[in-house]
Amino acid sequence: MHKFFVSPDAISNKKAVIDGDDVKHIYKVLRLKAGDEVIINNSQGKEYLGRIHDVNKSTVVIDIIEAMDINNESNLKVDLYQGLPKSAKMDYIVQKGTEIGINKITPIITERVIVKSELGEFKKTDRWRRIALEACKQSKRTLIPEINEPIEFQFLLTILKNYDIVVVPYENQEGFGIKKMCKSLQKEVKSAAVVIGPEGGFEEEEIKSLKDIGGYIVTLGPRILRTETAGIVTAALLQYELGDLGGFINE
Repeated sequence: MHKFFVSPDAISNKKAVIDGDDVKHIYKVLRLKAGDEVIINNSQGKEYLGRIHDVNKSTVVIDIIEAMDINNESNLKVDLYQGLPKSAKMDYIVQKGTEIGINKITPIITERVIVKSELGEFKKTDRWRRIALEACKQSKRTLIPEINEPIEFQFLLTILKNYDIVVVPYENQEGFGIKKMCKSLQKEVKSAAVVIGPEGGFEEEEIKSLKDIGGYIVTLGPRILRTETAGIVTAALLQYELGDLGGFINE
């Protein structure tokens, strides 16, 4: 069943109104019509079973049948802080990160990040949010991940203190990976920050700063992963070890 996200104020009196780009997609691509059932999400985690009442070229009106008790979000909140990569690599990171359940994605500006145009990088945020929304529809997410504008590395260090664990893959680390880290944990983990360097990696001083605030500096194994791969792999491993990826033993 197809899912559509609308603003909270688009739902009232047991009706929901879809507008914007989704309208054309509904009648021209999906060829949905009056009487077809869909799922409506209010963009705040609440979902409804609905039936299409009317389709025209500007809006689609949905009759709300009932609220649905669905939550496809993990018990583990993983936020990704990604060293800002070149070209369109961030598009891929946002799309795949959304699919595997990342809660929030924030680009970071480190020593080895080259920002061609500050205004240009910040203008990309709207595109990344659209990519996250489309990935949410495809992957049946209940919540749309928060996509933030780039922040400076020094500001990142103040934010990381709010997490249960901070995980930093580093190509020069040896003998301490995510499996060993998870076995060593002495507390329940509900929130994790994954910090990824850009092309070229982190400076040693940056790694030291992350270690000083309690970050786990880990290896992902003997093969060096690209920056657009490392964050996705790390988040997936954490969701497998501590979250809901792979299902549960008692299912």
